[in-house]
Amino acid sequence: MRNANIGRVLVASLHQGIADLLPSRLGFYENWLHAEGLREGTIGVAPLYAVLSFLREEGGTGGDAYRSITSRAGAYAAEWTVDAMTDMQRSMLRATPAGLRSRLVLRLARRVVRACSRQSVATARLRGSTAHVDVHASIFCTVREPMSYPLCGFYAATFSTLLEQFGVPADAQVVACRGTGEPSCRLTVRLQNGAAR
Repeated sequence: MRNANIGRVLVASLHQGIADLLPSRLGFYENWLHAEGLREGTIGVAPLYAVLSFLREEGGTGGDAYRSITSRAGAYAAEWTVDAMTDMQRSMLRATPAGLRSRLVLRLARRVVRACSRQSVATARLRGSTAHVDVHASIFCTVREPMSYPLCGFYAATFSTLLEQFGVPADAQVVACRGTGEPSCRLTVRLQNGAAR
């Protein structure tokens, strides 16, 4: 996409999250996330920032609507990424041993972060059954003033949903967020049942 390479999967997943949770407000958000831009991949960073800014204002200052929509969008991005894979790719990944599968899916999740925004980069270190993920230059966390709640739940949902899609139950939590004044966004992804061993 033009203007900072905002990925279609990010725009489409946000659009769907808004349609699911704020259907009466979808027309308002389609001023920026319009069908032509979705289809042609021409929605830039400024319209995306506008959408995120307005979402943060929905429902008051607690951020419940924002967090719900961006988390749902992250889950959609993960599911659609898996759907876009070939049957052979999915089958081969599901057939790998759990430890290797966890690492491969974490790598896939890092690629999803990059596909959402070319300026965002994720790194992941897996130790035992816990992955520590750093997201640098999160598109969600560019704010003028620090917020009182983390803004990067999209990534937590993306990582946990991708892992679950490949039979690795996981719980991802945001432990630091650039949007709240931290230097970068950090997630802790706990793989359940010792899936990485």
